[in-house]
Amino acid sequence: MTSQRSFKSRVRARMVRTGESYTTARRPLLTRATAAPTPAPTVDAGRGQQDRISAALLRERTGRDWDEWFVRLDAWGAAGRTHTEIARWLATEHEVPGWWAQTVTVGYEQARGLRAPGQRRGGGFEATGSRTVAVPVAVLFAAFADEAVRRRWLPDVAVRVRTATAPKSFRADWAGGPSRIVAGFTPVSESKARVAVQHEKLTGAEEADRLKAYWRDRLAALKQLLEQPEATR
Repeated sequence: MTSQRSFKSRVRARMVRTGESYTTARRPLLTRATAAPTPAPTVDAGRGQQDRISAALLRERTGRDWDEWFVRLDAWGAAGRTHTEIARWLATEHEVPGWWAQTVTVGYEQARGLRAPGQRRGGGFEATGSRTVAVPVAVLFAAFADEAVRRRWLPDVAVRVRTATAPKSFRADWAGGPSRIVAGFTPVSESKARVAVQHEKLTGAEEADRLKAYWRDRLAALKQLLEQPEATR
């Protein structure tokens, strides 16, 4: 499986670099794969993971389709486990990469009635969105962290920055609260990067649906701004 081979290659590269055993070198890479602040995978309000991601694609990326994962998770007793426990089990026991471990976990929780689409496991609601932009990851991060640039694609919103860790993550209170946003940034190549936004602490499915559409529009505006040759870098 391509994703597993890639992960194992990173482990072996660390072994060569540090002289560690395979098990020792593997542990910190798995920790980084499942740790915060990377936002959870995109979950459309009113639309579940199984609608978004086909069984064929899931099998290609993780080695099993939805039904096969559900059988294994049921046998393990996942319905009685926390979200973090399920994602960690998938990553450590089955070497599912971090994003896909989160995807399978959310899909399982939705299928077993542990959360509705757009709803967090604890009962709250959120809206998420993502976009790949043809700029280096540092430029994409600055579009959030730099207030002057941020106002060009996210106008008329009061954003109070909580933390900004270049070029990985950005957290801020939204419009005076109580909701907030968490953005994670991932380099795709030297000239392309991806941002994933998670809008948390929403009042319900209706607000989540509205903000899902809002972030789809705003991230499209961000992409257009940054990919213009004359855009401020």
